[in-house]
Amino acid sequence: MNYSDVAACPAVLQQKHIAWWQGDHEQLSVMSEAVARTLSEINRPVFVILKDGQLAFAAAGTLSFDLTTRPVKSLPLLAMLPPCPLENLGDTSFCRDHGLKLPYVGGSMAHGISSPEIAIALGQHGMIGFIGAAGDSPAKVEKAILRMKSLPEPIPFGFNLIHSPNEKGLEDEIVDLYLRHEVRLLEASAFLAMSLPLVRYRVTGIHEDENGNIITPNRIIAKVSRVEVASKFFAPPPDKMLQKLVDTGVITEQQAKLAAQIPVAQDLTSEADSGGHTDNRPAVSLHPTMVALKNRMQKEYNYKQPLRVGFGGGIGTPASAAASFAMGAAYIVVGSVHQACNESGTSDAARAMLAGAGQADIAMAPAGDMFEMGVTVQVLKRGTMFAMRAQKLYEIYRKYESIEAIPAADRQMLEKSVFQENLDTIWAQTADFFRQRDPSQLEKAENDPHHKMALIFRWYLGKSPRWAVAGEEARKVDYQIWCGAAMGAFNEWAKNSFFEDQINRKVVDVAMNLLYGAALELRLTQLRNQGIVLQAALNQVSPRPLDQIEKLADAC
Repeated sequence: MNYSDVAACPAVLQQKHIAWWQGDHEQLSVMSEAVARTLSEINRPVFVILKDGQLAFAAAGTLSFDLTTRPVKSLPLLAMLPPCPLENLGDTSFCRDHGLKLPYVGGSMAHGISSPEIAIALGQHGMIGFIGAAGDSPAKVEKAILRMKSLPEPIPFGFNLIHSPNEKGLEDEIVDLYLRHEVRLLEASAFLAMSLPLVRYRVTGIHEDENGNIITPNRIIAKVSRVEVASKFFAPPPDKMLQKLVDTGVITEQQAKLAAQIPVAQDLTSEADSGGHTDNRPAVSLHPTMVALKNRMQKEYNYKQPLRVGFGGGIGTPASAAASFAMGAAYIVVGSVHQACNESGTSDAARAMLAGAGQADIAMAPAGDMFEMGVTVQVLKRGTMFAMRAQKLYEIYRKYESIEAIPAADRQMLEKSVFQENLDTIWAQTADFFRQRDPSQLEKAENDPHHKMALIFRWYLGKSPRWAVAGEEARKVDYQIWCGAAMGAFNEWAKNSFFEDQINRKVVDVAMNLLYGAALELRLTQLRNQGIVLQAALNQVSPRPLDQIEKLADAC
């Protein structure tokens, strides 16, 4: 055999060996296909051996590290790989504490796009999914809770709680639902500071067991992109908030003392360049910073249960998943890519648009829930004019103080192209909505024309994601689809595979390909670190059918 069948460079054949290998010479893999099979069985070790001037691979054997004495029938060992079980990719304590088999989290996406179907599929395969409650009415959220609670066999799952500074009382109402139905895990997203409802959820039911351990029935996984916010989640709840909960009878003085010894969130996801709310942070600088913060705060507070940091934002390929674990992620969070899966709570039209997106087909646009604050979200740009139209609304909002101050030509453009309705009619619909949702907004609008304008403009920002979820063909050009570059990266990786056709995208198939592919990528990296560079064909990590992955991952 010529070395080029496996190795990319003859220099590896001159590499100094690190041990002597003994084993069945007949079982050595020397051809590319056999080598690929040996590497793919991730639960087995791999030994890279030099035989007759050629590279050979084995999954078993014994080693002697005494290089001065060569055992009988032994061969030089150039490199070796330990097994890489999928369950060991992250922090095993994360899986143990949350009752999981695999360190994989389906992140929450508003309006139920991260649906009960996604959570059920992931939960049944030892992973966990968060149901997206943001933007939905409490009645719809409760319906989803009851569905998850009625499953024949309990599975791990969680719900989202999004920071809602502009909707007074909404966080409290959603937290009431979670506590009443004993939803024990939530993903906190878009928080700029601690809120009383969030703290109330965390500390309700806190107590000590017979051994003096602090037990917290309710857990929070925070999704954060800023260190100053992360530090608030890794710290104990604010004393003022705990005292307020004591004063209102939610917790006792003793419970407040216990709460002062735990973090608001033991687990925190460093959120890089993601879909939806994002600061577009680069992963390679953000995550190590969050890990360093975690280490400092663990040392400062000396929590009995150590803090953990997972990673999300930009994960759309095995390589990005592998990079996350290589940076020390306790778990990974995937969001954008799940939207194109069959189980997502969006329309076929939106899924098809996502499946055709490239990495550059995204843009930042004003956020509906924090429009007045200038907060933006990352959305799909290809096939929709939402980002451009939403930005125009924000520019008009910044320039004029009332609807009446908008020039006639601009108002005509808004009514014809954006709203497709007279703005007076839009205001009537908006007023009906807030009369039920939050009447205080109407009181404020009566005294502040600029706020009235904001509410009218938020009608479009609030309707656009619903049009996408419902698949309203007449408003397709106005779809607001939250999406990060990970979606385009996945689509590029999926080309010429069964995943290229959107109909074949099932959430568990995608999740297992990302995890299994990450294990393979890490193995290839370990070989390169030991001086073994394989031919390009052996370095490619391609999509595989789920049954094949499960067989390879279980092989030992």
